[in-house]
Amino acid sequence: MRTPRPAHRTAQWLALLLPLALMAGALGSQYLGGLYPCEMCMWQRWPHYAAILVALGSFVVRPARVPLVWLAALLIAISGAIGAFHAGVEYGWWEGLTRCATTMGGGAVTLDSIMNAPLIRCDVAPWSWLGISLAGWNAILSLGGALVIAILMSKSKRR
Repeated sequence: MRTPRPAHRTAQWLALLLPLALMAGALGSQYLGGLYPCEMCMWQRWPHYAAILVALGSFVVRPARVPLVWLAALLIAISGAIGAFHAGVEYGWWEGLTRCATTMGGGAVTLDSIMNAPLIRCDVAPWSWLGISLAGWNAILSLGGALVIAILMSKSKRR
């Protein structure tokens, strides 16, 4: 069996580690930092979950390694695109979706649990660093990471 080229192997690891790190940050900010996600935050997570599974598959299903790494890069870019849209809503650049709020309850739904659950709006950034919200950071890191993966995969293809 052929040994993967160094650029290809780097892309493969990046396709796994980038969404893992971003999800660790998102889940850490939620469960350790108390920053509950809105509906669009949750939308950004699904492509990352899928990218993690696809990237893991690229290590297991060796004949499909190349297409799986490309698919993981696409999924990471999709999360970044959702993050860019979400950041634009937070910064007031465009209108968001009208139904974009969520309550984080859990367990049995009672009137008490509904009344005490936080209401999270998609058009308000609960946290930012350097003037960039979590959605903005997801957009930057995901789109940038997907681009780096694509460049690395293209390099390994040329040889």
